[in-house]
Amino acid sequence: MEPGCHSAERPSENDCAYPAGGEASCQFMVPVTMKKELNMRSIQWLGFSLMAVLLLLCGCGGGSSPSPSPVLQAPSGLSYTTATAVYIKGTAITPNSPTSAGGAVTLYGVSPALPAGLSLSTTTGVISGTPTAVTATASYTVTASNAAGSTTATLTITVEDAAPAGLAYTTGTAVYTVGTPIPPNSPTSTGGAVTSYSVNPALPGGLTLSTSTGVISGTPTAVTGTASYAVTASNTTGSTTATLTITVNPAPLSADNINLIFVVSEDLAYQASGDVNPLTANLTSQGLQRSLLMAPFLQQNVLGGENVTGIYALEPMTHLQTTTTGYYPDMVALETIQQFALLNHITLSSDAVGGTFYTGNNYPINASYALGSVPIGVATPSLPCPECQGLDFDDQNGDNETLVTGIVTANVPGFYVFSAPWETTSNLLANINELESYNLTLPASHQGPNNICAISIAPSGSADLVTFNSSLNPPSIYPVLPPPALVSTPCMPPTPSSITVTGGIGGAVIPAGANTNETLYIVRHAEAHPQGYWSDNNYVGAGQWRALDLPNALRGKISPNQVWSGDVSQFSQGTVTTSGDNQWSGVAPALTVEPYAIANNLPYHLVTGFELSDPNAAQLTSNFFFIGGLFSNQKVLLGWSYVQIAQTVTALFSSYFPHGGGPTPPAWSPTDYDTVWTVTLDANSNLTVDYSQCEGINSATLPATAPQF
Repeated sequence: MEPGCHSAERPSENDCAYPAGGEASCQFMVPVTMKKELNMRSIQWLGFSLMAVLLLLCGCGGGSSPSPSPVLQAPSGLSYTTATAVYIKGTAITPNSPTSAGGAVTLYGVSPALPAGLSLSTTTGVISGTPTAVTATASYTVTASNAAGSTTATLTITVEDAAPAGLAYTTGTAVYTVGTPIPPNSPTSTGGAVTSYSVNPALPGGLTLSTSTGVISGTPTAVTGTASYAVTASNTTGSTTATLTITVNPAPLSADNINLIFVVSEDLAYQASGDVNPLTANLTSQGLQRSLLMAPFLQQNVLGGENVTGIYALEPMTHLQTTTTGYYPDMVALETIQQFALLNHITLSSDAVGGTFYTGNNYPINASYALGSVPIGVATPSLPCPECQGLDFDDQNGDNETLVTGIVTANVPGFYVFSAPWETTSNLLANINELESYNLTLPASHQGPNNICAISIAPSGSADLVTFNSSLNPPSIYPVLPPPALVSTPCMPPTPSSITVTGGIGGAVIPAGANTNETLYIVRHAEAHPQGYWSDNNYVGAGQWRALDLPNALRGKISPNQVWSGDVSQFSQGTVTTSGDNQWSGVAPALTVEPYAIANNLPYHLVTGFELSDPNAAQLTSNFFFIGGLFSNQKVLLGWSYVQIAQTVTALFSSYFPHGGGPTPPAWSPTDYDTVWTVTLDANSNLTVDYSQCEGINSATLPATAPQF
């Protein structure tokens, strides 16, 4: 029997105790029946075997003891990546993750509930989400727990509003008038709610900014040059800024004064970037937009809504501008002032003898030559027209000063508007200032096409220089007409719709020097006779709809590479004013096709070698356009007087039938502003005149007043 094992009685099979020393004590005995016949070796072997079994089962004999069952521990030391967090409403937060010691966490909770939009994962403890409401700073207790216990961490969370962004105002560039209340200028912004507004520098006198709403309002009290003002919208998180441009102009000129108003047109030397085409010296679409926008400013802010008394523009042929593609008459001054002319009114008779007076929606533009001051190469008028004199670029013989001093001497109060380039305008201002001893401080340099200056002469004879700034920023695209949409009309060609003349057939003879491969598209001036033969040789407000739409109306119908018209400085008789005036510069045909040239970047020319009032003008026109080779291999758009169109085509037919018997073109109705005649000379100078095309604009539906921009 092994030492240390004492038998008293048979123990149970698992009767093992674990004393403090960690060794097992086994207290059971195994009875063995000893037989005499067993030899000593067998007894020893059996004893060793039993001992091995006992050691295996109970760990007796000094073996290692088994591990105890694990005891579950409570979590401890809970903390978060960010214990104090400031979040922005509407912005997703960076997930806030926990760490802890002790036992594994089986559940997370938080009290009180997290700010709206944030959530706590009950399994991972991560806080995530996007705050949806501003929330004041508060403490939040997160509890991490398991079956054995829990631990907590306190977080401090604030949700602030987003910073304001994208501040903008209803009117970013504002032009105000002294003494006239402004329409409230209101802000909009994105981001968080604005709690306060401020502006730097201070607004012009009389204007205020509401610090709570951001609205700018008030009545300007002093003339203020164009300046920038930074408005800042703020809250506790941040701020955003918008820059406003504000100009405060003087009050409109007084109708009791003689007001000499100078609108500076643009040319190659003095222009706003992008307003003048460097290849044609004509306006671009952007420049045309500026002229359309300047018109209401001039009418309302300078004239105060009063009707103009006289309009005087540069005589185009006195200022030929040279480009890399040729030299071109300066049509810009006329186009600059045309829209303004159409916002005014004049009363004329409806016939040449003074019957039935009618007030039309336009005003005549004076652009004719002074006696003895006709440019080289231009036909000299058979008679002068002092009442329709315009401005000479070079001021030959002091004609410009004579014109203006005549107005001053006549002493008739009103508004006299002059449109010419800076070179002409600056010289005229200086000379008038000296001649009349006004002692005014004049602009020393070109101020740009947005600026208008006026010499306002009071009944006492004292004069003031008054300047206005329209602060225009025109778009660069071709103007889009405002509503209403123009009504189209089908073409109504005559019968026959075309006539062809072939040399050697039917007695036709090809004229000597006849052009080849030429196409001439002929259109009439826009609507100009609102009643009877009412006429001041400018078209009326309804005609501006047609003129500005001409590039759209003729798209796909014609394909000219140049544009021509008659010299606008030539004049003719129209109908009569109440004071007996009836001679007017002939601007209507040229200004009708001017927008087409601008929209299509085409060179623009004027016919100047003969007077359109010449008894032989029809033959001279036919020879100019169809004989001599100038227009061979060319496609030309021609704006012309409707009476002379038929006469010119008749003269052309006659040149093919020198002995008579030539065809006769159809009559052109006085009320027809829509027809397009196309004259074609082929490679052999054979002639075709097509009458089938039209612009497709319904005259009867055109508004009587000019489109507003």
